[in-house]
Amino acid sequence: MGGVVILGVFVADTAFRAKRQPRMGETVLGESFSLGPGGKGSNQAVACGRLGAEVAFLTRLGRDAFADMARSVWAEAGVTPVVVETETATGAAAILIDDATGENAIIIAPGAAAEISIADVDAEVERLRAADVFLTQLEQPIEVAAYALRLAHEAGVATILNPAPAAALSDDVLRHCTFITPNESEAEALTGLPVRTEDEARRAAERLRALGAGTVVMTLGAEGALLHGQGVSERVPAFNAGPVVQTTGAGDAFNGGFAAALSRGEDPLCAVRCGCATAGLSVTRAGAAAAMPSAAEVDALLAR
Repeated sequence: MGGVVILGVFVADTAFRAKRQPRMGETVLGESFSLGPGGKGSNQAVACGRLGAEVAFLTRLGRDAFADMARSVWAEAGVTPVVVETETATGAAAILIDDATGENAIIIAPGAAAEISIADVDAEVERLRAADVFLTQLEQPIEVAAYALRLAHEAGVATILNPAPAAALSDDVLRHCTFITPNESEAEALTGLPVRTEDEARRAAERLRALGAGTVVMTLGAEGALLHGQGVSERVPAFNAGPVVQTTGAGDAFNGGFAAALSRGEDPLCAVRCGCATAGLSVTRAGAAAAMPSAAEVDALLAR
């Protein structure tokens, strides 16, 4: 089998654009509305698939129109679905986008994917152990992500934990992470240390390594990403692929590009560059999964 195996959530993204985000208790008139595929795990799988990686996505779906949307976008991206169906509705997310800055705020209700279980992982244990790369996040139950990370890590698979949304993690979880990919706020939540400068990012990354994580790949928004591990601490600059339209999905694009590159046998520094290029292209387009670039686009940007 090989390739990339991703455990995560699919949700339908409902995106609302307005001149500014509303304050609590306030209603503002929106500029536009869109409905499309989302969920961190699904977005990452689509990013991997569009870059040509062999990718399987483990999740749960309901039996509804949102599930049909999921299967359609995965088929277009070349993602192999490994799905448990349930009577619970497929999840959804509300995304509020500030038209002036492109920044966003998100509420996610995982729906069926909140029921992802250890039994679901056990049913695919051979697929998991045969992977080149295993990637997961924290939108599904944390204990399931931790279990899958342990199984994959003990089988010698390169494991990636994207610790989003931020949550407390035990040292036992961290020591099964070949790579951990927090953004600045997630790194602060995990370590209790500020991350406002590159030096502070390095200190937080070293703290994560002291807690048990292997190599830290910290995404730094417009500043790129920091690769910090045994004998290496290098910031990879961001790629400017054009005007920023929407930052939704940029972190997922990075993780998908990073995982795809690792599965091709690229070294971690080259894989971080691929992740940065994938994210740089994604923010020039609207949507999350819809914004994921092709391998040809990423290769062209890297060549620049």
